[in-house]
Amino acid sequence: MEIANNWKDYEILDMADGIKLERWKDIILSRPDPQIIWKEKSFPEKWKKVYASYHRSSSGGGAWKYEKQIPKVWQVKYKDLTFLVKPMGFKHTGLFPEQAVNWDWMINLIKQSNRKIKVLNLFAYTGGATVACSYAGAEVCHVDSSKGMVTWAKENLQASGLENNPVRFIVDDVFKFVNREIRRGNKYDAIIMDPPSYGRGTNGEVWKFEENLIDLIQLCSRVLSNNPLFFLINSYTTGISSTVLENILKLTINKMYQGKVTSGEVGLPMTNSELILPCGIYGRWCNK
Repeated sequence: MEIANNWKDYEILDMADGIKLERWKDIILSRPDPQIIWKEKSFPEKWKKVYASYHRSSSGGGAWKYEKQIPKVWQVKYKDLTFLVKPMGFKHTGLFPEQAVNWDWMINLIKQSNRKIKVLNLFAYTGGATVACSYAGAEVCHVDSSKGMVTWAKENLQASGLENNPVRFIVDDVFKFVNREIRRGNKYDAIIMDPPSYGRGTNGEVWKFEENLIDLIQLCSRVLSNNPLFFLINSYTTGISSTVLENILKLTINKMYQGKVTSGEVGLPMTNSELILPCGIYGRWCNK
């Protein structure tokens, strides 16, 4: 497991009974997490300091309950990167801090390549990976079907002082966009994708992880350059092992470009504890 243990503006303070207690800079939130099936709190006193909690509804969905007044949006930093966070519907904050391990991995590869790298970021959400790759010096194409998320990604790029860097923001269905790039003859040296378990595109297109992932990867292989740097798949889909992502990359990208395929979990440490929260999986291909 790769553990995101280099944060200063984020930490898990405690976790128990399906809930994680987190500090986002100066704001303490509690949010549900299905991996936390144990009941015992390690630091009961810390739970009294919560600013806002997300509570699920028995009828579906949920809502935030505020114990203290908090900003509508605030900034957190990871090393030289800055991101905007805010409480959203369905418990999210607009940032997945465990992805810092992938940001570091990509930044290192891009910087060590000593050449101009073009990155395609699909299902790009609020642009954590986009900001990281742009910071490393890459030219990035950011694609997401949600206009609101793309706007947020632009704000993250600006917050990190990278707004003048070459980043193209696209609101579109990823299949349609990649097909257009194939027709245009556009190529990329690196591809990132963070596909949902289930989703709908801009015109109602249905995405199902198990049914559509392999097709998308095969499609994306047609926009890779002759000397690609990396291919990264993130997933939070329940029941899918990281080995599945590794197998898919071996059967697709590594057949075309001999390199190194790895996979595993990403996780977050709990402060003053040996406990680690598993947060998702990854599959990586790189050219060395």
